[in-house]
Amino acid sequence: MATMTRASSGLAYPERFYAAASYAGFDGSPNSNNKDIGSRFSNDVALILYALYQQATLGPCNVPKPNSWSPVEQGKWKSWQQLGNMVSTEAMRLFVKILEEEEPGWYSRASNSVFEPVIDVQMNHNSNVEPIIENGNSFAETKIISTENGSLMETQDKDVVSESLGSVVIYDQWISPPITGQRPKARYEHGAAVVQDKMYIFGGNHNGRYLSDLHVLDLRSWTWSKVEAKIGSKSVESPSPVNMAPCAGHSLIPWENKLLSIAGHTKDPSETIQVKAFDLQTGTWSMLKTYGKAPVSRGGQSVTLVGTTLVIFGGQDAKRTLLNDLHILDLETMTWDEIDAVGVPPSPRSDHAAAVHAERYLLIFGGGSHATCFNDLHVLDLQAMEWSRPTQQGEIPTPRAGHAGVTVGENWFIVGGGDNKSGASETVVLNMSTLVWSVVTSVEGRVPLASEGLSLVVGSFNGEDILISFGGYNGHYNSEVNVLKPSHKSTLQSKIMEAHVPDSVSALHNVTNPTRDLESEFEVGQEGKTREIVMDDVDTEPRKSKGEETSEHIIATLEAEKEELESSLNKEKLQSLQLKQELAEAETRNTDLYKKLQSVRSQLAAEQSRCFKLEVDVAELRQKLQTMETLQKELKLLQRQKAASEQAALNAKQSQGSGGVWGWLAGSPPQNADNA
Repeated sequence: MATMTRASSGLAYPERFYAAASYAGFDGSPNSNNKDIGSRFSNDVALILYALYQQATLGPCNVPKPNSWSPVEQGKWKSWQQLGNMVSTEAMRLFVKILEEEEPGWYSRASNSVFEPVIDVQMNHNSNVEPIIENGNSFAETKIISTENGSLMETQDKDVVSESLGSVVIYDQWISPPITGQRPKARYEHGAAVVQDKMYIFGGNHNGRYLSDLHVLDLRSWTWSKVEAKIGSKSVESPSPVNMAPCAGHSLIPWENKLLSIAGHTKDPSETIQVKAFDLQTGTWSMLKTYGKAPVSRGGQSVTLVGTTLVIFGGQDAKRTLLNDLHILDLETMTWDEIDAVGVPPSPRSDHAAAVHAERYLLIFGGGSHATCFNDLHVLDLQAMEWSRPTQQGEIPTPRAGHAGVTVGENWFIVGGGDNKSGASETVVLNMSTLVWSVVTSVEGRVPLASEGLSLVVGSFNGEDILISFGGYNGHYNSEVNVLKPSHKSTLQSKIMEAHVPDSVSALHNVTNPTRDLESEFEVGQEGKTREIVMDDVDTEPRKSKGEETSEHIIATLEAEKEELESSLNKEKLQSLQLKQELAEAETRNTDLYKKLQSVRSQLAAEQSRCFKLEVDVAELRQKLQTMETLQKELKLLQRQKAASEQAALNAKQSQGSGGVWGWLAGSPPQNADNA
């Protein structure tokens, strides 16, 4: 089959810049009207275009600051002055790039632009010109297309095949589908999710400004449209109307009939992570109320949906502190739970990728710190809550951060990212059962697929899974959509690649011993061989016989593993029976102890009652004793009174006796004689 590549020289710089400036109205011509420019572009874009035009034509800003009473002139001067010493050529390219983002079809619509014809570069003497359709307009745009011998002819910054998805019959190659509608502003660090054949894009970062717009791409018609979201009213879940602050570095998760926006960097960050929900039926945003201790706010984290829970790991907080904490949000109860897992966790990082395998194992790959990027792989057993760092096999990817990943079956596809020097050009895949890496395809040049902060989702087209990438930053902000049909599936025909590792390489989801060290599963043996599943489109007799032998060997291995599993199962049953017996004995002992405890409690209650009675008796005796003391005091008083009375009577008698003698002497007879 012949292969054709298309090339178009177009206008070179600086002519392309001057054509763009003339189209935008910045060339001093009659079209250079501030009111006209202000009506065509937003204020921010108009100021940036003005500053870039001045920088490209006049150089750095050396004019004095305008008077304070002229805010328009001040804004223009400030935008120009902030460009510093940017070189003229870079200003020209950035001017054209921003204009292309705002009006993608400007080149074809410009009345004073000179178009050069599309040149057919023929391969095998066959040519065929295919127009590029964008936003409903057909115009020339340069691409790169693979030739039959695998070489590439580069004509600009793209490294994908541009054609209709319906005509693509090959796998593992990125293509650029024909997109219609007004595509979103170029961005990176945005959120992306697929719900019912529609890809939603929310937020992101463009030229250092956070975004809050929501766009949707229909994967059946490949048409972009903007979603005019509304602010939700007061409700139980949303106690107050939600002001959707622009954000970047957040995560967008589809859940039931909603899109959940988790965390992210904002201009005025909150103290803790906020969970916002977009209702796909009503088109409204609301703030979901959560319970428990919410994690500190952050961006660049990973958020992975596992069943009905979200697993949040790492990221960078508002103070640029890197994190490696682990939190789980139960979506049914909306309750946060901080997890303190055992083992050695990944080092603090952000902009990493995460995936879940077999609804049990959380995989963390790559990411970056302030000084370096990583290519390590960590696994968290979500049942045992234990971290491990298994040995990776195959073509291990280079260190990177800002990459994106999705899973298709047991395969984890990783796209993009970079190491602060260059973008990662390979699309790689990890078999999560064998932990073997392989390269799916590679791109060349500064292309969106080799960007940081791009998004990657899984969609469906004509009954097949497709990977869809959008946006990213590689020195330029991108808004392109690229699609790849992956072939790494367990249902495809495979061939065996031999290497010296054990014959029974265990998968991560081996339930017979889930807590064993993952590194030990890949130790080198003497006679074993590993098998990596790859595409095999060649149907020859030698391969058939080898495949039959391999199948028999695999069957034998599976039977042996089955016997081992049955033996382990019997042991587990025996151990379970023993445990049941021990449990019954423990319950019997517990019953006896409970009875003894009840008897002791009864005795204690009786003793307490007796003690209470004794205390009452003691109180009564004390009261009687006090009464006796009082009586004794009264008795002593009476005795003293009696003694006093007796003494008085005695004195009286003595006094009477003495008076009778003297009376007799005085001639007075005694009284008792008279009484007688």
